[in-house]
Amino acid sequence: MPILPIDTGRYGTPEMRRIFEEENRLQEMLQAEAALAWAHAQVGDIPQEDAQRILDAVTTKQVKLARVKEIESQIKHDVMAIVQALSEAAGTSGAYVHLGATSSDILDTATALQLKEATVLLEQRMNNFEKTLLNQAELHKRTIMIGRTHGQHALPITFGFKLAVWTRENARHIQRLHQCSERLLVGKMSGAVGTQAGLGPNAIKIQELVMKRLGLKAADISTQIVQRDIHAELISFLALVASSLDKFATEIRELQRPEIGELAEPFERGRQVGSSTMPHKQNPEICERICGLAKVMHGLVVPALEDVSTWHERDLTQSSAERFIIPQACILLDYMLNLMNNVLAGLWVNEERMRKNIDLTQGRTMSEAVMIALVEKGMPRQEAHELLRTLTIQSKAKKPFKETLLENKTIHAKLSEKEIDRALNPSGYLGTAVGQVEIVVKKTRRERQIRELSD
Repeated sequence: MPILPIDTGRYGTPEMRRIFEEENRLQEMLQAEAALAWAHAQVGDIPQEDAQRILDAVTTKQVKLARVKEIESQIKHDVMAIVQALSEAAGTSGAYVHLGATSSDILDTATALQLKEATVLLEQRMNNFEKTLLNQAELHKRTIMIGRTHGQHALPITFGFKLAVWTRENARHIQRLHQCSERLLVGKMSGAVGTQAGLGPNAIKIQELVMKRLGLKAADISTQIVQRDIHAELISFLALVASSLDKFATEIRELQRPEIGELAEPFERGRQVGSSTMPHKQNPEICERICGLAKVMHGLVVPALEDVSTWHERDLTQSSAERFIIPQACILLDYMLNLMNNVLAGLWVNEERMRKNIDLTQGRTMSEAVMIALVEKGMPRQEAHELLRTLTIQSKAKKPFKETLLENKTIHAKLSEKEIDRALNPSGYLGTAVGQVEIVVKKTRRERQIRELSD
């Protein structure tokens, strides 16, 4: 009976859920067993025809999940249940199944095979999200909005500038994924404590052959298990990506507030319901879901770090924890990336409201520009700063900032009305914002081309 939201299909994409479904997990473990038998045959340890029979038997049509579960219910050992079920399917050749291996050889190698699929899918999601960010950044590189610090109006920026910042954050995550994958995608065939004693004199060659057949690298050295720092690195990385998505979603949520109204996530006006009691509601529920799932992702890091520690060459404390955290982390982040991409692709941008919001402070947000203009006229910077600080306070109490500036004798002596208008124009005080967006877009597109060529 489905219980968790991933089980019910509420959360997660079909593509990522498939990777971690029981039947696919069984298939990956069977592939590891088959590769081991094949490698034994390659070095002459077992007859070729027996290895072939084992290879022919390693499908979930012949080694059925139901049969594995039936055996496990009797013997209380998951890997040995698979070994017995595969041995049955392979007939007399089943005598060579699992030769020289320990359970973790199969478990850890199967996990690496699953993570190989998962990281490919995660990179696809990140690439898609990057493309959406790039398109939106280019589209809005000149869309002026107010920049905010401490939740207060600061200086004008462009929406494209904000998106370019997000673009490079996502680009760094893609780089981290590549770096992490180099260490992550390793399997092992090293036996009970890592010495490969049960695999005989050809042990190192057998491990090399198994991993080559499966498209993995062999761990440099292992005990009974692949060391869990690599899994802790993965979960920590996935949580870091989730934190970025949390940040992006939070920003959209904030800017969707009616009193701001600059952005809004997609809403199906013809059918979607925002509230069960308030018909007018159009909630940022997708972004809120992303933020909520980020909390779950953060919580998965602690058990991943705890899993690094083990008694001697191996204990079982990692096993129960990682059966939860590895599938959950991959499934949830993949889902969050997919959601965030859809939000950005269909984002509603209210440029008119952005301009109106800049005017809320009646020109006071341009005080730095006026200060710089005064400095250019010879006024000391600190003196200009104090003067503008005083005048912004006066302006708040009674009138638009321009009027306050024009009435001040010191300002009037230094700046003409035309120069004041120029300083108060948000479009003229964007600095290099547009140019920085263009640099980011160019750099990111170049990185995408390099990645495509290397694939």
